[in-house]
Amino acid sequence: MYTPEQGAGAGPAAARQEQQWAYGRNAVTALLRSGAAVDSVLLADTLPAKLGGYYTALAKNAGAVVKRVPPARLQKLCGTPDHQGVAALAAAVVYAGLEDLLQAAADRGEPPFLVLCDGIEDPHNLGAVIRSALLCGAHGVIIPQRGGVGVTGTVLKASAGAAARLPVARVGNLAGAIRTLKERGVFVYCADLDGVPPEKTDLTGAIALVLGSEGKGPAALTRKLCDGAVTLAMAPAAQGAGVDSYNVSVAAGILLYDIMRRRAR
Repeated sequence: MYTPEQGAGAGPAAARQEQQWAYGRNAVTALLRSGAAVDSVLLADTLPAKLGGYYTALAKNAGAVVKRVPPARLQKLCGTPDHQGVAALAAAVVYAGLEDLLQAAADRGEPPFLVLCDGIEDPHNLGAVIRSALLCGAHGVIIPQRGGVGVTGTVLKASAGAAARLPVARVGNLAGAIRTLKERGVFVYCADLDGVPPEKTDLTGAIALVLGSEGKGPAALTRKLCDGAVTLAMAPAAQGAGVDSYNVSVAAGILLYDIMRRRAR
């Protein structure tokens, strides 16, 4: 269930808020520990008592109401049977502003390391990208308001809760965000089939990595605005097999880990 609500605020760091269900044990645990406002937590009445007590304690600390419900009701609310007996209604998932992400880098005394998603439509892919971004030390993820999935309950679950911990900015104009980053001294690269191998690219310093949509890659304008493009090699035996690229979340994991390794030096 996903019911948008426009948040208040103006300026570059204005947040947008959306109400939604998060489900799955890892996602709900991360949400309750993140400090986000949570209205209620629903637990399947078949959940073991010890596990139910654990989530009841987390919910009380977060100021949320706990209700026991039949598993069928959880499935109806979440839209999937894959809820693991736990769901939470977040009062507001807050989207950060672009400036918030840059400030997060400044607060850590590090050059910005950001990930931009250009039209990723599969919530499982977006969740996996956010998870890799968090684990590889990125300061935030940027997604468009249109042309891609938002941070839904499925995204929260697929990210194993990372989407509740890593700032996600949702911008009205991705091209404008890229221009702003470049003005702030951030080099922007995109993952594209026509790019050069990562080992031949300087992926250190202030950097943003753009990941295109499934199947289509980055939009033409996005590709034009980037300072360069990187591509991942494939084994010779894979050529002609009808599969010409990595899954976007797999490519993200490989490239983000490579960037983290270089920054650690």
